[in-house]
Amino acid sequence: MTSLNSNAYRLSVMAAGVVGFLGAGLPSASAQQQQQIPQGWFKACTKQEDVDICNVQNIVTAGNGQLVTGVSLIELKGKVNRKVFQVTVPTGRLVPPGIGLQIDTGKAVKLDYVICFPDRCVAEVPLTDQLVAAFKKGQGITLTSINFQNQANPIKIALQGFSGAYDGPPLQQSDIEDRQKKLQDFVAKNNQDFAKKLKDEQDKAKTAN
Repeated sequence: MTSLNSNAYRLSVMAAGVVGFLGAGLPSASAQQQQQIPQGWFKACTKQEDVDICNVQNIVTAGNGQLVTGVSLIELKGKVNRKVFQVTVPTGRLVPPGIGLQIDTGKAVKLDYVICFPDRCVAEVPLTDQLVAAFKKGQGITLTSINFQNQANPIKIALQGFSGAYDGPPLQQSDIEDRQKKLQDFVAKNNQDFAKKLKDEQDKAKTAN
């Protein structure tokens, strides 16, 4: 791998790396609290080492706040140029099957895993104009990984709002900070709720004894 290709790969992984932190380690959440988490398609852009990086993404979390799936359409421009489509899932997945990508009722395409971190694994394919056009025309995508029990885990993500996020301007720094604050507030609130419930259960146990 050449130096430029190595840098492009590293930067693209860094661009999607935030996915692993947004949904990881969150305590249980009610449906109302889940609605407070920033959701849907959005674009975030930054600059790293003379390279402009834009990432159109959608992050899906479970009812317990854990990361389910993160989708990233990443474009690098400048000293290095690269376009990749990445999908991030939790660990505990079978590697050989990869992740299946299906748009509406079309044929599924396999995405091979390229790297795993302690809390997540990333699969990717080149981001093509055809894939972007299909996303813009489609109603939804289904991403299917295989867990360690050899069971398929299909995750459906609506494509509503994708075109606006992809073609529109990126979030301003203030908007990004607002999303981060909402996530931090969500974590803090649920930590407080969890601590209170734990204390209540302990008090009940003491009373019962």
